[in-house]
Amino acid sequence: MERSSFMFWKVGLLVLALMEASSATLSPTGINYEVVALMAIKNDLIDPRNVLENWDSNSVDPCSWRMVTCTPEGSVSALGLPSQSLSGIISPAIGNLSNLQSVLLQNNAISGPIPSAIGRLVKLQTLDLSNNTFSGEIPSSLGDLTNLNYLRLNNNSLTGPCPESLSKIEGLTLMDLSFNNLSGSLPKISARTFKIIGNPLICGAKADNNCSAGNPEPLSFPPGQSDFGGKSHHVIIAFGASFSAVFVIILIVGFVVWWRYRHNQQIFFDVNDQYDPEVCLGHLRRYTLKELRAATDHFNSKNILGRGGFGIVYRGDLNDGTVVAVKRLKDFNAAAGEIQFQTEVEMISLAVHRNLLRLCGFCSTENERLLVYPYMPNGSVASRLRDHINGRPALDWTRRKGIALGTARGLLYLHEQCDPKIIHRDVKAANILLDEDYEAVVGDFGLAKLLDHRESHVTTAVRGTVGHIAPEYLSTGQSSEKTDVFGFGILLLELITGHKALDFGRVANQKGVMLDWVKKLHQEGKLSQMVDKDLKGNFDRVELEEMVQVALLCTQFNPSHRPKMSEVLKMLEGDGLAEKWEASQKVETPRFRSSENPPQRYSDFIEESSLVIEAMELSGPR
Repeated sequence: MERSSFMFWKVGLLVLALMEASSATLSPTGINYEVVALMAIKNDLIDPRNVLENWDSNSVDPCSWRMVTCTPEGSVSALGLPSQSLSGIISPAIGNLSNLQSVLLQNNAISGPIPSAIGRLVKLQTLDLSNNTFSGEIPSSLGDLTNLNYLRLNNNSLTGPCPESLSKIEGLTLMDLSFNNLSGSLPKISARTFKIIGNPLICGAKADNNCSAGNPEPLSFPPGQSDFGGKSHHVIIAFGASFSAVFVIILIVGFVVWWRYRHNQQIFFDVNDQYDPEVCLGHLRRYTLKELRAATDHFNSKNILGRGGFGIVYRGDLNDGTVVAVKRLKDFNAAAGEIQFQTEVEMISLAVHRNLLRLCGFCSTENERLLVYPYMPNGSVASRLRDHINGRPALDWTRRKGIALGTARGLLYLHEQCDPKIIHRDVKAANILLDEDYEAVVGDFGLAKLLDHRESHVTTAVRGTVGHIAPEYLSTGQSSEKTDVFGFGILLLELITGHKALDFGRVANQKGVMLDWVKKLHQEGKLSQMVDKDLKGNFDRVELEEMVQVALLCTQFNPSHRPKMSEVLKMLEGDGLAEKWEASQKVETPRFRSSENPPQRYSDFIEESSLVIEAMELSGPR
């Protein structure tokens, strides 16, 4: 009886702690006020491309919606809708998304005033409303955003004075108010970079330092933050003070958490090192650190299969004779805790497809996070592109076409058939593995999300490899499934040329980057010059033309012009390419203000970006 009472007490504490995180978005009647706010935002926007199609008022969880990012606790932390051809106005209901840390709505046609309700978003770190048609005055309430790092209101039609209240924001890295119709005197702005050029009533013929055009600062995607520990402490004190009152609360909260568990199936409980080897979490096996140390010979450098931004991969030989690849994560978020890590790992493991690398299990200790995968005997595409078997390339044209199709099927599953959808964020030849039959297997998917819950205010939000990263990701840190489409386009060029995009200039003795070079050869009708010389002319000319066109469609600078992976797969299979290609040739160049000089080449985007890029290489069999 004493043991059961103790267990009930313990479960009650856990339930309350979990509820502390989950109840923030629920009203007393069980309505998710964040869903209500997001639907109000959707209703006030005009969405010709239906990018908000899966925003559903009947949903209780907006975290799986497109362009919405949530904290580990399930609150909406970021709203990212750049370059989506949106118009209409911003609903004042945005002020009810109290946990927002990032709002990215740049490069649309949104009009009307900037809602003063944005000033209620006290956790906001990034606000980018640039390149729209906002009018009216800048709300003085923006001065209440004391955590703001980046404020971009440039290239709109804002009028009136610059509010004195903006001088209260002390931690600004960038404030850009350029190219509006602002007037009056300027308050003392403490931003590291403050841009006001293009406001003729302020910057007339006699311009001062504030009117000079500085270099644009990068936007970083703000991390999820949590004060779970402190709140739990107060909950425990309250629990001890009044057992009878909390007993009633436990019953109520227990029902709510049970209901959420039934719907989400993502609550885990810790399993210590003295576990039963047969116990699994879902279909995942939990390994001990001792077991994986033995399998990898204490992580011996001789067993290293690959290195990269996510960690080091080792070959492992388990006691039962199974050969595995053990990924030792170098960058895990220790503060996030056991339950969050297991939840994220389980989410990744639910993505099961023949063209996705299956997660076998994991190990989690205070100082280590390890993931266990099947061993891929033929390594990665990057490692095999230059290999030869009996004097012939290991990857002939037929295999390269098959790799393109298999990768497309894997990404299609992640983007459009997996729930919740997963954005890879680092699609490249080194992350496409090959099984014993040279079937393409997409690896490392979901790890960017798994590792990006960081606590600091400065985060290297852009994960990827130079030469593969989409322009909009370079400039804003905002990723979407169209970011993966861009990476897939570069992968196609790697398959065609036999070169890794990262090493292209050095290996091929070419200036610039691979994409710009291919575009030039395509315009000149010299496709054969871009084909891997190791193929010695053994390729299908028609398929080459088609693959190049698909690659160029995937790597268009405007993400809204790129096809979805379902369309990419159809085109690679010979359906609809001619129509898509013809339509792409008629697309007008986006309208820019005369004062702007948009980059014309991909290399220009790379040169203009000052984001910290993690160049990842995970070559070799994993």
